[in-house]
Amino acid sequence: MQLLQQLRRLTVVATVLAVSGCASLIESKTAQMADDLSSAVYNNNDLETVATAMPTFIIMVDGFIEGSPDSAGLLRTGASLNDAMAANFVTDPERKKRLSDKGRNYAFRAACAHDKRYCEVLDQPFDQLELALDQADEGDIAYLYTLGVSWLGWLQVNTNDWNAVAQLPRAKAVLERVVELDAGYDYGNAQLYLGGIASLLPPALGGKPDEAKAYFEQAIELSNGENLMAKVVYAQMYARLMFDQELHHQLLTEALAADPNVDGLILVNTVAQNMAQELLASEADYF
Repeated sequence: MQLLQQLRRLTVVATVLAVSGCASLIESKTAQMADDLSSAVYNNNDLETVATAMPTFIIMVDGFIEGSPDSAGLLRTGASLNDAMAANFVTDPERKKRLSDKGRNYAFRAACAHDKRYCEVLDQPFDQLELALDQADEGDIAYLYTLGVSWLGWLQVNTNDWNAVAQLPRAKAVLERVVELDAGYDYGNAQLYLGGIASLLPPALGGKPDEAKAYFEQAIELSNGENLMAKVVYAQMYARLMFDQELHHQLLTEALAADPNVDGLILVNTVAQNMAQELLASEADYF
């Protein structure tokens, strides 16, 4: 779960920025302002600026949800914001748990508000969840993606609760359906989460490194190599697991050599390159 938590910290930023500019936050007359704000943050290379703004975003969206408690779009945005705050900017375990609890709650409510088929995904038998997912279509992708990511985030702060850990297959099934519907959604980040899940354990303990490798390579291909996070997470979670120093070094040096200034990915790529530097600095000690 620790490796999966590191993956979530790296990739959740993209999810938040994509939905925080959602037009549902603001009346239609100012929807363009929301889009412009989202674009500006997405293309910001200063993570501290985003960190400073995040609590304000959360309080603002919480207020909107109070006024429109059945708004699927607002609930989805609230889930992603709280999830990102817990993953990236909070170290206190109890506070992290509160934010993750709220994020997961919002995500479930968002999916339910969007489509009643998803109202019982937590409590219904697994085969009923699979049936609901089989019936999902492209209009469900955003809500399923947020649900899967928030569910994983909640699991990461409840790893001591075996009843919580037992829900991992459900969260995985949700993300697998996202990939089936649109493999390249959110720059292929659903592939990264699934690769991370497959990399949680070494082969001798039931891990699936071949499956993880395939997911990571698909994520790189789907983003045309422009989402540098794909290469960094591939190095961190697969190359280190398999003690493949050559692949580890290749992926990280490629990420550092790439131009991070890709429209819509500047902030995420900046975080990826910072992480690549840290991983390279510890490469000799690790291998």
